[in-house]
Amino acid sequence: MALVPIHPGLFTMPDDPRGPHLLASRCRACGRHQFPAADTCSYCSGDDSELVIVGARGRLHLHTVVTTAPPGYRGEVPYGFGVVELPEGLRVISRLTSSDLEVLRRDLPMRLEIAPLYRNEAGDDVVSFAYAPSSPVDRGGAR
Repeated sequence: MALVPIHPGLFTMPDDPRGPHLLASRCRACGRHQFPAADTCSYCSGDDSELVIVGARGRLHLHTVVTTAPPGYRGEVPYGFGVVELPEGLRVISRLTSSDLEVLRRDLPMRLEIAPLYRNEAGDDVVSFAYAPSSPVDRGGAR
């Protein structure tokens, strides 16, 4: 059984020695980040961007719980869904590992995980990124 990313180029895989990260681009002209990575900057239209890793930690900005699977979704329900604000200035729409409304709250420190979403026809685990509430031990670098 292999781990297969839901889409190539969105995140580092679990065996990456740097740990889980999102793959974004940073425009060399204006310095802004964008996710997913792109060759052309959506802010200034510059065409000189570099690939950077971002998003190991962030803070929950908005959240909800999805109780009915949307069309095409093959993962389990219910699941948390939200917007996580990253130190790089990005806000990323993401699946959340918790769907407990007693746990989820605005400004909650979050950490990135690469987690199984579903098993494909070949028996491989299809993985995606999701944000999990940080434990009290790892809240130090979340801002």
